[in-house]
Amino acid sequence: MIPLAGDQLGREAARRAAHHELQNPKYTDAKPPLVARLVGRAIREFLSLLDRAAHNAPGGRLGLLLLLGLAVLAAVVIFTKIGPPARREARAALFEPGRELTAVEHRRLAEEAAAAGRWADAVRERLRAVVRDLEQRGVLEPRPGRTAGEIAQDAGAAVPPLAADLHRATTVFDEIWYGGRTADAASYAVVVGVDETVRTTRMAVA
Repeated sequence: MIPLAGDQLGREAARRAAHHELQNPKYTDAKPPLVARLVGRAIREFLSLLDRAAHNAPGGRLGLLLLLGLAVLAAVVIFTKIGPPARREARAALFEPGRELTAVEHRRLAEEAAAAGRWADAVRERLRAVVRDLEQRGVLEPRPGRTAGEIAQDAGAAVPPLAADLHRATTVFDEIWYGGRTADAASYAVVVGVDETVRTTRMAVA
């Protein structure tokens, strides 16, 4: 071993003393938790990224804020015009292209689906029966492509006493078929009740 000079010996002793002191639990306990350090590092990196983006953006920080504001505004406009996926799908027509069935036939299909526990299908077929009934009684003109919401609006305007019931039935349908709600016997009972109300109501078309 090469002997250390006096000043080297002093520095080596100081290094060892400092290392020994830093092993004291009071220093390790004073460190921020790992999660806090990671969050702090992420925030610093994000701020650094913003600084670089602001440096490259026209107008610096103000220009970057304006660009972000325009992006948010564009997203809001698109979301408002197009709507979320559930809302876009809710505009799909109630009836599929193909052979037209009568109200009685749709009710029979609804009862068969309910007996098999296919409540979503039962709700749809029963609502179709309601619409066919309204068409056969002259409340609605047959028009392919109507959505459930349009049916409730048009028929409710033609026969105001039915407006609330039709809105309730079409809301249940939309929530099940396009909103992710699980259909059950109670859901089907709502549409059945509306169907019975429509069948027993004397139509005074406005």
